[in-house]
Amino acid sequence: MDVSRAIELRRSVKAYDPEHRLSEAEIEKLMALAMLSPTAFNIQNWRFVLVRDAVMRKKIRSVAWDQAQVTDASLLVVLTADLKAWEKAPERYWRAAPQPVRDYLVPAIGQYYAGHEQVQRDEAMRSCGIAAMNLMLAAKEMGYDSCSMDGFDFAAVGQMINLPPDHVIAMFVAIGKGAGEPFPRGGQLPMSEVVINGHF
Repeated sequence: MDVSRAIELRRSVKAYDPEHRLSEAEIEKLMALAMLSPTAFNIQNWRFVLVRDAVMRKKIRSVAWDQAQVTDASLLVVLTADLKAWEKAPERYWRAAPQPVRDYLVPAIGQYYAGHEQVQRDEAMRSCGIAAMNLMLAAKEMGYDSCSMDGFDFAAVGQMINLPPDHVIAMFVAIGKGAGEPFPRGGQLPMSEVVINGHF
C-alpha cells in the first residue's frame, strides 16, 4: 500500500476484535517505524509505553470515558515524552555524525532548550504527534486500524504507568483489527478555508 492510499484509508476506528493479537514481530516493526519519526535536534524524546496487561487496560479504561478501544484493541500505546531528553547525554544523538556537525549541534541543543520549559513541552507534543501518525499509517499499511485518543484522565494514567516526573503524556494510540465500519467522514472543510498562501 502506498502512502497516499494509507492516508486516504486511515480512519479513527473505535470498535476492535478483542480476541485478535498482534505478533511480537508486528509490534517490533511498528515500534521501529515509529522510531524513525523526526524530532528536533534528533533528541528522540518520545517514549512508547506498551500496555499489555488486561487488568491495567481495564483500569485505564475506567479513567478513559469507558472507551472500548482501550481494552479491545490489540495494542494500546501510551505516547509519552521525556521533557529533559535534550540534556541527558545529548552527544549520543549525534554520535554517528562527522565531528564538525557534532561540534555545532550538540552545544546548540542546550542553548535552545535550557530554561525554556514551554519549548520543551511544545517539542514533546510535536514529537509525539509525528510519531503517532507514523504508527497509524504503518498500522494501516499492515492491514490494521487505529485510533488516536486524548479522552482520558492524564494524571490518573500517569500514576498507573509510573510516569517519571520529567515526562509528559501526549496521547494514546490504539491499534488492532477493526470490527465494523467507522462512522462516515463528517466532512472536510474546503481547501480554500484551510490553505493560506503567504499570509492571512
